[in-house]
Amino acid sequence: MAATQHPLSLRLGREGINALEDLARRRGVSRAEAARQAITETAERERRRTGLAAEARALVEDEGYVREAQDVVSLMEELRGPW
Repeated sequence: MAATQHPLSLRLGREGINALEDLARRRGVSRAEAARQAITETAERERRRTGLAAEARALVEDEGYVREAQDVVSLMEELRGPW
């Protein structure tokens, strides 16, 4: 954890409290630690999701890649043969 900690106060509501308590209990950590872990894990998932979306967008915009993908689809259809 960072050398300087910044306190944070949240109003979670009953559903949020229940989820946090459940997460803390299952992980065997305090509610504060469970909240820190959940925030860190969610941020990492968002970074990965954003990276994957950017990669997919770049591939779709790459005419050479799209052409090659279409060729592969055509080949797979040929190899599949009739039902």
